[in-house]
Amino acid sequence: MVGLWTLLHREILRYVRRPRNTFLPPMITNVLYFTVFGVVLGERISSGDPDAFGGAGYILFILPGLVVLGTISNAFENASFSIFHGRWNEYIHEVLTSPLSHTEMVLAYVAASALRGVVVGCIIWGVGMIFTPVSVANPFYLVAFMLVIPTLFAGFGVIGGLWASDFDYLTVMNQFIIRPLVFFGAVFYPLDALSGIWRQVTLLNPMVYMVNGVRYGVIPQTTDVAPSVSLAVLSGLTVAVVAVDIALVKRGYGLVD
Repeated sequence: MVGLWTLLHREILRYVRRPRNTFLPPMITNVLYFTVFGVVLGERISSGDPDAFGGAGYILFILPGLVVLGTISNAFENASFSIFHGRWNEYIHEVLTSPLSHTEMVLAYVAASALRGVVVGCIIWGVGMIFTPVSVANPFYLVAFMLVIPTLFAGFGVIGGLWASDFDYLTVMNQFIIRPLVFFGAVFYPLDALSGIWRQVTLLNPMVYMVNGVRYGVIPQTTDVAPSVSLAVLSGLTVAVVAVDIALVKRGYGLVD
């Protein structure tokens, strides 16, 4: 376990020592989100139908979605960049030749990246509290989803870091796949606002269930899918993705020419 904790400690220090690059940007970005969407537009949207957002204000409604967006983006980005950067500069070979097992190596990268996602999520939560009072309706679901979601995307980040052949691949996956899925995952609107085929298409987006699960932890009235089912599926998927990470590292995928 000494090796696992050593690698975990190194990976955490890598982003903790650069807060201006890791923690400040999401803070500023979400201040803008809450100001524009929450304050400027939120009052007009909420006044149209007070019950459209589970009896909560619009700022509180979008808060869980923005937390999920920041959490998964940072968890994925940290894992993918750390793995790819190690491959690019060939210092990951030192980790591979250390007495660490493949499982310990993967768990260290995933845990460090998931922790960054959780920290960023807490920062966004704190920013939201400046704009609106926030209460926790279902703490179990809130904590459970906020642990499973970043772990899942940290696992995806390991796969992305092994697969990417240059830095552009990392940008494409984060900016053009993950973020659009989150924005179309009912972050800024309730599913009741959609009808017909658009609602059915939206339900195919896995981000809907993540946003919905975190939102249920804050606003119990706004749940379109049973949170227990979503949590069980996401937990199983997380275990499967981490298992794939371990299998790929054992094979040397992306690590051995």
